[in-house]
Amino acid sequence: MPLPPPSGLYDPSLERDACGLGFVADLRRPPTHEVVAMGIEILRRLAHRGAAGCDPCSSDGAGILLHIPHAHYTRVLGHAGIELPLEGDYGVAQCFLSRDPAECGAEMRTLEEAVRHHNQKVIGWRDVPVDERVVGPVARASMPVFKQLFVGRMCPTAAFERTLFMIRKRAGRRASAAGLASFYIASCSARTVVYKGLALPERLDAFYLDLREEETRSKLALVHSRFSTNTFPTWERAHPYRRIAHNGEINTLRGNQTWMSAREPLLASAAFGEHMADFKPIIRPGGSDSASLDNVVDFLVAGGRSLPHVMMMLVPEAWEGQADMPPERRAFYEYHASLVEPWDGPAALLFTDGNYVGATLDRNGLRPMKYVVTESGFVVAASELGVVDFDAEDVIEKGRLQPGKMLLVDLKRGRLVGDEEIKKEIAGHQPYASWLEGNKIDLAALHAPVAAVPMPTEERRRRMRASGYTREDLRVLLTPMATGGEEPTGSMGNDAPLAVLSDRPQVLFRYFKQQFAQVTNPPIDPIREKLVMTLVSCVGGEGNLLAETPQQCRLLELEQPVLTSEELARLVGGAVEAFPVRVLPALFDATAADAGAALEQALVAMCAQAEQAADEGMSILVLSDRSVDRLHAAIPSLLATSAVHHALARAGKRMRVGLVVETGEAREVADVALLLGYGAGAVNPYLALEAIEALDMATPRDERTRHYVQALDKGLLKVMSKMGI
Repeated sequence: MPLPPPSGLYDPSLERDACGLGFVADLRRPPTHEVVAMGIEILRRLAHRGAAGCDPCSSDGAGILLHIPHAHYTRVLGHAGIELPLEGDYGVAQCFLSRDPAECGAEMRTLEEAVRHHNQKVIGWRDVPVDERVVGPVARASMPVFKQLFVGRMCPTAAFERTLFMIRKRAGRRASAAGLASFYIASCSARTVVYKGLALPERLDAFYLDLREEETRSKLALVHSRFSTNTFPTWERAHPYRRIAHNGEINTLRGNQTWMSAREPLLASAAFGEHMADFKPIIRPGGSDSASLDNVVDFLVAGGRSLPHVMMMLVPEAWEGQADMPPERRAFYEYHASLVEPWDGPAALLFTDGNYVGATLDRNGLRPMKYVVTESGFVVAASELGVVDFDAEDVIEKGRLQPGKMLLVDLKRGRLVGDEEIKKEIAGHQPYASWLEGNKIDLAALHAPVAAVPMPTEERRRRMRASGYTREDLRVLLTPMATGGEEPTGSMGNDAPLAVLSDRPQVLFRYFKQQFAQVTNPPIDPIREKLVMTLVSCVGGEGNLLAETPQQCRLLELEQPVLTSEELARLVGGAVEAFPVRVLPALFDATAADAGAALEQALVAMCAQAEQAADEGMSILVLSDRSVDRLHAAIPSLLATSAVHHALARAGKRMRVGLVVETGEAREVADVALLLGYGAGAVNPYLALEAIEALDMATPRDERTRHYVQALDKGLLKVMSKMGI
């Protein structure tokens, strides 16, 4: 059942979870039903972390991921006259289909066509046995039809998982194009299968009858009990997903989705070939933060990276401020920061591909993850201890996973892999350090060929009036920042009217002011901020996310996203030969009879100029309103930035260039944060810098700029910790 449309205070794009999760893995024995039973027991003991609504028999979601129970499927299909190949030579697509017979038939044919398109064999369908009486009326009202399609392998074993991924993606894309909204594949793998839905966690095995069969055996059980905070439970949004289960929030979700969409035109892979179009969009529209992350993990694993590698690059530990981190690992994180932005937020994650199962925490470690290792060969990780009972003498290790650390179980080799070992191995795959040394350029290490020219007094005052500066801005905002390097403080609350309700002209930034108050994350203390946050940013063109080459880290590194006028002059003046720069005036005709039409025309022209500059090989575009005069008014910098960002993204050219904004409008932390959030890689608030130089104050002039930039940096760290910008 699809999510309902936006209504009142409900918006499906704001879906978030707060859940319980865990896994049990057996390192010593072949697959057993005991592991499945232990997984169900973990679910029962995590029931308090899930939720149910007015219908006490329908939950927000619960699920379990297992190894494919070959013996069970062989027996039940054999009774139906279907012979399965050897274990590993077939895959299972666990499908949620429409209850309408005609639509269900169309969905089945769509999946079969995708199987044949990729030259694999359709073995047959199976109805998944369920007891509908277990769930309540709310769950039954939206319950899909559950079927499994068995797919025979007709390709090399090493390529089969990737082929099943391509089958699932093609089927999903064609079903969407045909308007088959109920079609959903919970899993499609030769290794694992997912049973999930809106049954209560403690009754999942009563709903899915397969889970009670003694022949349902596995070395792994990964489970999840969902609490969909202020959101809408659906069958498909129950966890686990195909690769991950998640507790927490991905605060950077909107930016992650936008940047992934912008990267799609550059994607290329010999393994995927002409099928790449079937995977786009990589992130399925309308999915939750957890589902979106799963989409990306699934895609990158299919693209050839190992699962631990993918988790390290998407959810990195705090590497920037860790002086004792091995240089090879630091180089790994720095290199991959050039490829993809982190998926940040308070998050505990479990992940598996059937060969590995693991757990990791975000860099802040604000969600719990406990683990136990036993002498008898079991490894259990969960939201809390006590989810499985072990004799005290059997326990050889237990503890809490630390921020940014990884717990990994190698199921094929039957061993627990430590955080240091796995990260050392992955960081050594490529000579990342030498790649960075030969390609990445630090702007701070270069000398400026020209210096910024101070602005005449009358010109500065005229521009400040044009940008909406007030005496209060100078006295209450800029003076404290230039004096002490801190944002101004005040009493709790903000009694200023919302910009949309004000009867006075407002800068565009003010319409977004409330965004910075609507957060639920716990506060981050200043010491932790310094350790786990960074303001280092990179600008320049990027490459193919599916490849790893030295040229992909050929970016310009900035110590912080706030540029002084001297630093911008250094950049525009040609100090960095490898990064050609073009300045695009962000102006429109101030004398036009129809100002709105003139603004729109200027935006269209600026976007066209940006596309042309990208085609001509420019690496950095500077959107500048510095040339504003009596005949030319400034395009609001936030509007200019977002317009160019999205225009380049639609044209498939966004990742070729970096954006720097030179604006007289921006003066406080929220302004800079918004520009960064809407696509800028760096911001030069030149007029604010000019204004503090002219203030009548005791602080020496050469310290004012440093203090002001310092205040902006500190404020940006706080914004990042709260909102993930």
